[in-house]
Amino acid sequence: MNEQTNTTTVWMCDKCQKALMSQKVKVRYLEGNFEVELLKCPECNMVFIGEDLALGKILEVEKSLEDK
Repeated sequence: MNEQTNTTTVWMCDKCQKALMSQKVKVRYLEGNFEVELLKCPECNMVFIGEDLALGKILEVEKSLEDK
């Protein structure tokens, strides 16, 4: 499955059936806190993390934090 998150795709929350909105979200991993712009449901606050981000940038950050 090859999905891309771009501005033409409208992502919907499966639970609330509301369109996800791009918002700053606080992310915590190990002892680090980060603020990242992600798609978030305005109703239930569920956050969508796409495959590219999860297997790309987040994986890089995870490895660098674990190496410290």
